[in-house]
Amino acid sequence: MGHVHTVGLVLHPQRDSAAAIDTILRWARERNVTVLGLYDEVDRIDCSAVAVEPPELADRSQLLVSLGGDGTMLRTMRLAEGRKTPILGVNLGRLGFLAEVDVPRLPAALTAIDEQQYTVEPRLAVSTVLPDGETVTAFNDIALARIPGDHMAAVGITVEGHQFVQYAADAVIVSTPTGSTAYSFSAGGPIVSPNVEGLLVGAAAAHSSFNRSLLLSLDERLVLDVLPTSGRLAVEVDGAVRGYITAGDSLLIKPVPAAARVVRLGETTFYERARRKLRVNGSAEVE
Repeated sequence: MGHVHTVGLVLHPQRDSAAAIDTILRWARERNVTVLGLYDEVDRIDCSAVAVEPPELADRSQLLVSLGGDGTMLRTMRLAEGRKTPILGVNLGRLGFLAEVDVPRLPAALTAIDEQQYTVEPRLAVSTVLPDGETVTAFNDIALARIPGDHMAAVGITVEGHQFVQYAADAVIVSTPTGSTAYSFSAGGPIVSPNVEGLLVGAAAAHSSFNRSLLLSLDERLVLDVLPTSGRLAVEVDGAVRGYITAGDSLLIKPVPAAARVVRLGETTFYERARRKLRVNGSAEVE
């Protein structure tokens, strides 16, 4: 008797996931495992998964399977936030950082998880409370971004009650190690191992003389202050605008350790995925 009795599916909104779903349903039938899916996702695909609402999917699933890419994985991680439910990322299309297997390896991966032959990689999240009282959580990053046509982002970085630097930039980004290869990377930030427990703070297209990123401990209190010279800023949470802030507003940024758990089967490492995804090549050869 296996350990997994209920599997929850989260689907990419456009990519063809029929082959992967058929594989999961066939595996589940052989083991008398229940497969759940979200109403608006499984209804567009003719399959036998049981349609449920997001809270029920998160509560009932002993394993969540993300079918898509990194964006789908981030959505699945937010769905599972605060739970110990393992998340298996299945790559459909372009190689991602978070997915663990391609569709041909899916049956073997499910069996390994059912037999508890896997490890989990805890993923840090970051959260804040918007001026309207809404709490938002990101697994990649929270960014305060300039609105086109408005003034630049002028943001003070206060650590442990002491202002360290004032950025003037197109955006100020607070990212997790997971998000180090996303917006932060495009702004010149470092690649950070998912095993590091820290937050990156940096600026995109900085107009100020100081344009370096900061790496902060999770124990250090971080506040972002919107300065009087700043324009109105969009608060982007994992790339989606969730609210707006203006001069005089402040955001307390809080880390959320082990907010989600990603399945690892030992087939690849973070560095192998990073090399392929970012097309990293050595800049010099040793003779």
